[in-house]
Amino acid sequence: MPENVYKIIELVGTSPESWEKAAGAAIKKAAESLRDLRIAEISQLDMQIKDGKIEAYRAKVKVSFKYEGHH
Repeated sequence: MPENVYKIIELVGTSPESWEKAAGAAIKKAAESLRDLRIAEISQLDMQIKDGKIEAYRAKVKVSFKYEGHH
């Protein structure tokens, strides 16, 4: 098996409904421009609160993908 290198970027997804949907939004956006996504690790969950109510769920997601540098 050849050596491979993976790059990791961090994204924050938001959703008015749930952390799961917030994380899904981040992955969906990443998949639009990145190929070969491998692992997504949720590094932080938090919420935006306004007037004592949850306005948005936020998921900070570390996404790894195969790094293909220029040859």
